[in-house]
Amino acid sequence: MTAGDILLSVKNISLSFGGVQALSDISGDIRSGEIRAIIGPNGAGKSSMLNVINGFYHPQQGEVWFCGEKRGALKPFEIARQGIARTFQNIALFKGMSTLDNIMTGRITRMRANLFQQALWKGKAEREEIEHRERVEHIIDFLEIQSIRKTPVGKLPYGLQKRVELGRALAADAKLLLLDEPMAGMNLEEKEDMCRFIIDVNAQFGATIALIEHDMGVVMDLADRVMVLDYGRKIADDVPEVVRNDQTVIDAYLGVVHETADDSNAAVES
Repeated sequence: MTAGDILLSVKNISLSFGGVQALSDISGDIRSGEIRAIIGPNGAGKSSMLNVINGFYHPQQGEVWFCGEKRGALKPFEIARQGIARTFQNIALFKGMSTLDNIMTGRITRMRANLFQQALWKGKAEREEIEHRERVEHIIDFLEIQSIRKTPVGKLPYGLQKRVELGRALAADAKLLLLDEPMAGMNLEEKEDMCRFIIDVNAQFGATIALIEHDMGVVMDLADRVMVLDYGRKIADDVPEVVRNDQTVIDAYLGVVHETADDSNAAVES
């Protein structure tokens, strides 16, 4: 698949929880090699869309296509094997395990030795672990976290934990990385570092990235295209320059309520 080809597309996705409509008739695509942003106010349906893409939620209506094939109701681990990895809004690491071991868990979908072979740690299992360990050490060097490779992640500051979680997603060698608010809660220096790593992941690893982010300065600098959701509906989808000046998007972020014709008439009559 070459840069610019459609890697993943969603068609007429609708998702509800009881009486709550999380997503309503959403269509869009992610092109190979791009950084794709999904933005919107709180409760707009952004994380729900990522959960549909990585198989955690199954929509009531619509289709998901990946690498040119329509996807069935697969489980998240099956979708991970297909080549989709993600990070989470709330850090989901194994706090008692080291940085190295946490990133190694990202290689699980690439491991082929069975439980018995791994227990003996001979032959195929030994060769496999050495190969995976080399890959993880490369990621640790890339993310500049050599000094904390043996540190339990529960003892790390928040910004470094976010970096370790990015490393675990990278370890999966995924075609598509889903980053759910990778810079949430970070200070300015940490955000600058994370922006640099995301750009380098896209350029050096060739990873296609879809991210949710509330910092509009970050989104406008990083993203090739931006989809905007509001109350589960898509209200804009274009390049950053166009989205930034879209009045519907501006109103959604400012909380502007437009009067209906009836409201206006009622106001005049009163």
